[in-house]
Amino acid sequence: MADFNLDLRSVEEHIDDEDEESEGSRKVTLGVLDGTTPPEEWIAATERGEVLVLAVDGELNELASGFAREISEDGGELVHFRQFLIVTPPGVSVDTDRL
Repeated sequence: MADFNLDLRSVEEHIDDEDEESEGSRKVTLGVLDGTTPPEEWIAATERGEVLVLAVDGELNELASGFAREISEDGGELVHFRQFLIVTPPGVSVDTDRL
């Protein structure tokens, strides 16, 4: 039987890195949309795969104007439900059929 080198430590490190990379896709971030958080932070969060649930404190159209179009054009979704704005990254849809 031929000898081969198998470095299990490298494999374990690679598996850990993959788990950390996919962690963002399993994350839901709660926040307040009140104009104090820069739009770039909301955009970056969705780029990491996070779903945002933002309590709207003020005029929604004005508060979301800095990030809504970019997220939508990138394939994300924005849904206003009651006092919240739900923002999803590309590939994650919001099912509104029961509303």
